[in-house]
Amino acid sequence: MRDRFQEQLMLLNKELVEMGALCEEAIRYAVNMLTEKNTQLKEKAIDAEKQIDRMERDIEALCMRLLMHQQPVATDFRMVTAALKMISDLERIGDHAEDIAEIAEYVSAVDLKSKIHISEMAQAAVQMVITSVDSYVQKNTDLAKAVIAADDKVDEYFKKVKRELIEAVRSGSDNAEVLLDLLMIAKYYERIGDHAENVAEWVIYAITGVHKVT
Repeated sequence: MRDRFQEQLMLLNKELVEMGALCEEAIRYAVNMLTEKNTQLKEKAIDAEKQIDRMERDIEALCMRLLMHQQPVATDFRMVTAALKMISDLERIGDHAEDIAEIAEYVSAVDLKSKIHISEMAQAAVQMVITSVDSYVQKNTDLAKAVIAADDKVDEYFKKVKRELIEAVRSGSDNAEVLLDLLMIAKYYERIGDHAENVAEWVIYAITGVHKVT
């Protein structure tokens, strides 16, 4: 019975890694659309989001089987319940990546300095997602804490982009609608960072039994 549980727990880890990789792909497709108007990238982001949705359902079903039939010990119970929380955040990351791709289609032809910082912000958010999933698989609280700390960097990028966009508006830019789109994109990346931070906090709970109270 215990061997069977460990096999299914390894499967859970594998599927979480795959779901995290899909989130990474979706974000990268979306950010690449900021510099090139490519409808194929948009379709890839949408397809990745659909796969993320399917994986959320599959992983949720696996977690429920583990909880109902395998009678896990306390530590394993936390790992499974944390995974249930994590897939909700990963699914939202996929949603935000699709949202970014939808908006990016309309701003790719406009050359604005802020887009460079949004790209940097996106890379920081992608790394947060990757590291948060790695921290779960490796049961590594140091990695999880690094993700939580990295959210401050993403927040600073957002503040920088917002300041630049406000300055562009004040200077009489003719691209007011595009500036608003860019601000929305930046806000979605900030939210992706927040969701990755949530994942990391659930990893710490899974390992230590302590969850941050907000």
